[in-house]
Amino acid sequence: MSSPIRVLLVDDDPLVRAGLTLLLGSSEDVEVVGEAGDGDAVAEAVRDHGPHVVLMDLRMPRMDGVAATEALRRMPAPPHVIVLTTWDVDEAVVRSVQAGASGYLLKSSSADEILGAIRAVMAGDAVLSPRSTRQLLDQWRQRDAGEARDRARGAMGTLTGRERDIARAVAEGLTNAEIGSRLYLADATVKSHLASIQTKLGVRNRVLVAVLAERAGLTA
Repeated sequence: MSSPIRVLLVDDDPLVRAGLTLLLGSSEDVEVVGEAGDGDAVAEAVRDHGPHVVLMDLRMPRMDGVAATEALRRMPAPPHVIVLTTWDVDEAVVRSVQAGASGYLLKSSSADEILGAIRAVMAGDAVLSPRSTRQLLDQWRQRDAGEARDRARGAMGTLTGRERDIARAVAEGLTNAEIGSRLYLADATVKSHLASIQTKLGVRNRVLVAVLAERAGLTA
């Protein structure tokens, strides 16, 4: 059996942390290795515990989840970040994804949903349903101007035809497995293409790939 996925919990409410620890304890492939009670303690906790995934609360008293995510992304080989929120898509969720979070979950999510999300980010997928992806893209569309669309089209012009097909599928909210099934590609090939796409576009995650694809009109 492979080593379990190491998870760090970040929330200012100790009851929430205790509940998450209990939920995640039902799985043999996920292990809670540490906790932090505020965003300003996250970087030290990551250095101490070496998690693969951080479950990050958005609203904390000293440093919020957006700033903490930004700080983590500046670290060498940073962990994946999944944002936890009591709200559906709002401005803070959008900013957390811009900062480099792999996606978000509602705090009301079930144990299966949280465990599935942790496994998904380790497999290279974003933690966003097609509905959530559409909501995020709608948020960005409201603030877009012509200049942003032109930049996005220029960036998409650097991709190969196959890479544009994958970027379009990402914007539709498809997982790696679903993209592979649609395009008749192995999972490893999809991951390789996604890594190349993110490098060419200069973005941190697949959600921002989706944003640029939407801005460039690939999903029209």
